[in-house]
Amino acid sequence: MIRLVLAEDQAMVRGALAALLGLETDLQVVAEAGDGEAAWVAVAKQAPDLLVTDIEMPGLTGLDLALRVRDAGLSTRVVIITTFARAGYLRRALDAGVRGYLLKDAPSGQLAAALRQVHAGGRVIDPQLAVAAWGEEDPLTERERQVLRLAGEGARSLDIADKLHLSHGTVRNYLSEAIGKLGAANRIEAYRVARAKGWL
Repeated sequence: MIRLVLAEDQAMVRGALAALLGLETDLQVVAEAGDGEAAWVAVAKQAPDLLVTDIEMPGLTGLDLALRVRDAGLSTRVVIITTFARAGYLRRALDAGVRGYLLKDAPSGQLAAALRQVHAGGRVIDPQLAVAAWGEEDPLTERERQVLRLAGEGARSLDIADKLHLSHGTVRNYLSEAIGKLGAANRIEAYRVARAKGWL
């Protein structure tokens, strides 16, 4: 039996996925989570074979979860299921040790087969994304990404500095670097460009 934790912030989608996976005789959803923190708690408690997660969720993102699983040395393999066909997301997912990256519009039979393949030690990536992922390089550092994400969500530089334990000047420097790298006119445009490319 392949045991998995399912993390998805949209309750209806989560319920549908759980029901579909429950129809498979060799797959068992041992826990469901509606946000990243709850998913991390479930993974730590259940030690599942697989964590099937969305990318964009409250608290921790699917990419944050993948990094935590990797850094903690857990044997749980991470599979991302998302609506975001962005090459930047895929590249970051692969860097975080993700073993599967599928789009939500894939047929349910394909999802079950992919989960079995990942469980057996393979890697499954949506073919269209695999080609696109090796195109444009992500120019942002992790810290620039954190600062730009908060700025794009409306946080002021002083608030960002406080949250990330940085000086106000350092935050301004990170924002300036990110804006320059992305060829944007301001922080909001930089946020939009980076988000559209899957770099945030």
